[in-house]
Formats: sequence, structure tokens, C-alpha cells
Amino acid sequence: MIDFEYKSNYDVDDLRRIVKILRGEGGCPWDREQTHESIRREFIEEVYEVVEAIDEQSPEHLREELGDVLLQVVFHADMEEDAGHFDLDAVADGVCKKLILRHPHVFGDTAVSGSGEVLQNWDKIKKAEKHRDTLSADLDAVAKSLPALWRAEKIQKKAGKAGFDWEEAEGALDKIDEEARELRRAVQEGGDAAEELGDLLFSCVNVSRHLKLDPETVLRRASDKFVERISRMEALAAGRGEALEGMSLSEMDKLWDQAKAQEKSV
Repeated sequence: MIDFEYKSNYDVDDLRRIVKILRGEGGCPWDREQTHESIRREFIEEVYEVVEAIDEQSPEHLREELGDVLLQVVFHADMEEDAGHFDLDAVADGVCKKLILRHPHVFGDTAVSGSGEVLQNWDKIKKAEKHRDTLSADLDAVAKSLPALWRAEKIQKKAGKAGFDWEEAEGALDKIDEEARELRRAVQEGGDAAEELGDLLFSCVNVSRHLKLDPETVLRRASDKFVERISRMEALAAGRGEALEGMSLSEMDKLWDQAKAQEKSV
């Protein structure tokens, strides 16, 4: 029988204790087998579920999903504690020191005019901390594990702060036209279509940034719209006693236009 006190309410210390029990002798075989790498994807998925709860504006769902992320943090820290590297307190210590250092206008005597200057100071302090003395070093530090659209946006923002940027969206829009022509040429002439497509996507992110739109959100909405439109097409086809499968592209295009017209009339 494990040595554990059952309660009506638990706190973070209890969570640490539960994780230790699960990963300890006589605990859970699955939990004991896990490594940072084996649960890497689960960590990412839990963060996305937090984002979904935020989008839903559901406090209860958000509380639950934040708990799942907290479990991931405690779990990873416990593995490192067993390895003798650091523990959860060391994680907290590190982030506390970082927050104090990067908020000299709160914990020091630095004066700021507003949030814009706060962000400027944050970037300067962070660069000094990480010894990023060049623009290329700063760009290379953007996490490669980020979703590609967000990574592209973050890289462009950093380059923009250094002055390498279009003055307005029009220049970025012209670049899309240029990259689209180069992609078409690569497809037609057997060039490197993958490279040219990447350049085109990168340019599209640049436009979204100038328009102050989140590229991930914009693309997600487009995907949702596509799914909803396919659903409308299926309903229209079913009303005629037909199914999309087996239809010609021309027939499906007509249904697409009808579904699109329905959306605009709603």
C-alpha cells in the first residue's frame, strides 16, 4: 500500500508527490518507462488543447488543460531530478530570476513610457543574456520546433526590428506575385518547386504580418471554411440523391459555387 494522504483538495506539492509515486518503485509501469523524447508530442498536444480552451472562452476547460500542461512540466522536471540535474524548484528559480531581470521598470529604477518600451527593453536584455550579438544569431535562435508559419513570422519580425522590412503591405504583396511567377516557372520547366513554394509561403506570411493578422489563425479559418463548404456540397448532392464520390471535377465545381453562394446568403 502506498504512503499517500487522500484529500478533498490538492495543490502543486501534492502533484509533485503523485508524480514521484507514479515514477517510483511500485508505481505505474508506463510512467516509469517514459523519457523526455517519448512524451515530447504529448507536451505539444497539451499546449494546443490549452489554446483550444482559450478560443472556446471556457474557464472550466482552460483549468483542466492548464492542469495537463502543469503535469507535463512536473513530469519532465521529476525525470531531471532523478538524473541529478535539476528539480522543479530550480525551474521556478530560473524563471523568477528571468522575470526580475527583464522587468527593471518594476524591480529596478528603469523608467518606461509604456508597453512598447517594455518590449524593447525585454529584447535588449534577452539578447545580452544569450550573447546574441548579430542579427543572424538572433534569427537562428527562433525555435525550429515552432509551427512553420509562426517561425517564419517571428523571424520576419526580428528582421523588421533591424530595419530589413517592407515599409508597407504593398511591397510584400508585390513579392507574392513575384514568387508565384517563379513557382509557376519551376513547375513548368522542372525547377526546384519545393524551394519556390517555400518562398511563396514565406512571402504570404510577410503579408499577414503587415496586415497584423496571425497566419496560423488565418490558415486555420480557411481550413475550417473548406470543411464547412464540402459539407454543404455533400448536402446539396444528397438532396439530388447523389454523392460527391464519382462526380466529375466540373460537377463538383458547380456544387462548390452553389455552396459558396449559400454561405454569402446566410
